[in-house]
Amino acid sequence: MNQQTLARLAQVLMAGDKGLLAMDEGNASCNKRFAVRGIAETAEVRRCWRELMVTTPGLGECISGAILCDETIRQQLSKGISFAEALTEANIMTGIKVDGGVKDLAAHPGEKITEGLDGLRDRFNEYFLLGARFAKWRSVITLGKGMPGQACIEANAHALARFAALCQEAGMVPVVEPEVLMTGDHNLVRCLEVTELVLHAVFNQLFIQGVNLDAMILKPNMVLPGLSCVHQDTMDEIADATVHCLLRHVPAAVPGIAFLSGGQMPVEASARLGAMNARFRSRLPWALTFSYSRAIQEPALDVWLGRESAAQAAQHTLLHRARCNQAACRGEYSAALEFSS
Repeated sequence: MNQQTLARLAQVLMAGDKGLLAMDEGNASCNKRFAVRGIAETAEVRRCWRELMVTTPGLGECISGAILCDETIRQQLSKGISFAEALTEANIMTGIKVDGGVKDLAAHPGEKITEGLDGLRDRFNEYFLLGARFAKWRSVITLGKGMPGQACIEANAHALARFAALCQEAGMVPVVEPEVLMTGDHNLVRCLEVTELVLHAVFNQLFIQGVNLDAMILKPNMVLPGLSCVHQDTMDEIADATVHCLLRHVPAAVPGIAFLSGGQMPVEASARLGAMNARFRSRLPWALTFSYSRAIQEPALDVWLGRESAAQAAQHTLLHRARCNQAACRGEYSAALEFSS
């Protein structure tokens, strides 16, 4: 697939004020969410939950792409078609998480590196045949005493760039996810400092590895105070810090920025995205949208609780959150939307 075709795919993912549904959590993470709700932790129940999401009527009106995990992309819906086929029917592009998870970074206690580059070219070829047209790789950056170090930032930036180059080689759009974690008591200024360092390193490595910026999507954290920080900044302060950070460090060639939710509450994630677009949308060179997991899924999961009888109500809840986030992309989100049907 040539680079112009890839760039068009990236533009399709970022068009129409739509966002991405991240439903790529691994089995262990999904089972933890099930366990606290008393839902059976089995492959079949995971399949049912993910089928409920992709078959939500009207989801394609506000979701352009869905990121799957390895288990899901190999499964079928109850009617016998693959998840990729079901997503295509819903006018949603199929994506796949390809990283191998976070491991300890050798010689740097407390810091992490994402693994999974070995054999990735062959896995990309297989996922393409299974229907995937974009892929995601996540790195995590922890804030703490003496962290992150330059070694951690550079190692993760290098891995993200190598993933992106291999992804484009395979004819797929890379979703590059450098996440500065919300865990900790750091303030907004500290998060801003580290996010700037990380983005600078990532785009430097993307340039070195020859990645086409027109055919990629950035999935960053918002600039936020840590969850344990005593002072929690206002929505407008968060919007200002985040957008100004991105304007300084993300090239205009990138078609879109799809934020991760990173532990924010669903309404917070919508409201903060909405504030950014309401204040800055007309001045931005790229689309500002969402690639949320828990911030879209969890309200619906709380309704469903593994009960077939609650499936339709759960789909309604899922669609409501997706619509709220689409309104946020337009700069039209308000608290009143939370009470609309």
